[in-house]
Amino acid sequence: MRRPGWIVYGLLAAVVLGSMFPLLWSVVVASHDSTVLARDRFPVVPGGNFFRNAATVLDTVPFWRATLNSVIVSTTVSASVVFFSTLAGYAFAKLRFRGSGPLLVFVIATMAVPTQLGVVPLYQVMARLGWTGELTAVIVPGLVTAFGVFWMTQYLAQAVPSELIEAARVDGASMFRTFWHVGIPAARPAASMLFLFTFVATWTNFFWPFIVLGPRNPTLPVALQQLQAAHFVDYSLVLAGAVLATIPLLVLFVLAGRQLVSGIMQGAVKQ
Repeated sequence: MRRPGWIVYGLLAAVVLGSMFPLLWSVVVASHDSTVLARDRFPVVPGGNFFRNAATVLDTVPFWRATLNSVIVSTTVSASVVFFSTLAGYAFAKLRFRGSGPLLVFVIATMAVPTQLGVVPLYQVMARLGWTGELTAVIVPGLVTAFGVFWMTQYLAQAVPSELIEAARVDGASMFRTFWHVGIPAARPAASMLFLFTFVATWTNFFWPFIVLGPRNPTLPVALQQLQAAHFVDYSLVLAGAVLATIPLLVLFVLAGRQLVSGIMQGAVKQ
C-alpha cells in the first residue's frame, strides 16, 4: 500500500481550515470593537479588545449562572440519553419480543417529525405542571432521544455476541445484570460518542430553552441572546460571548478526544 501523497494531505488541510474558519473568525471579530468593524467589515488580524469585550459580556448578562445551568442541563440530559438509549438499544438488538420491529420503526419515524410541531402542546404540559422557568422543563423532555435509541441499536446488534448473553443467562444472571455487565462494557465506544453528541447539542440548544425558561433562569445561549439590542447589534460583544460559550466545549474535546478515539478504535478492532 502506498503512503498518502500531497494531494490527500492538501485536501485534509483544506477541510481542517474550513472547519476552523468560523471559530477563528469569531475570535478575530471578538477581539475588535464596533468602530473597527464599522471601518473594516472583514478584519483578518486579531485586535486587543477581547478581554475588554469579555468583561463587558460578564457584566451585561448573568453569564456564570447561565453557564452553571447549561452544565447541569447538558450533563443530566447526556447521561440520561446514554443510559436509556443503551437500555432500549440492547432490548431492540438482543431481545426477542412481539412487535419489536414495528416499534423500532415507529421510534425511528419520530425523527422525521419537526420539533416545532410539538412546542405548543409541550409548553402547555409544562405550564400545567408548573415547570415554566425551571430547568426541569428543559431536562425532562430530553431524557431520551430516538436518534440515541437507533444509534445504540445499530451498534449493539454487532458489538454484543448473542452467545455471550446466553452464557450469562445460563450462569444465572438476571436480564438487567446481563445488560449491566455485558451490554454496557461493549457499548462504551458508541455510548461515549453519543454522550459527546448529546452534550454539544444540548449545550448549544436555543429554541426550547428560550421559550420555556426566559431571561430569569437562562441557559448560556438564552443569556447571550440578551447581548442583541433592539436597533443595533454589537457583533464584537455577541461573538465574544459566543467564544466564551465555546471554550467549555473545546476543553471537553481536548480532555475526552483521546479516550473517544481509542474507544472507537477498540470497538472497531473487536468487530
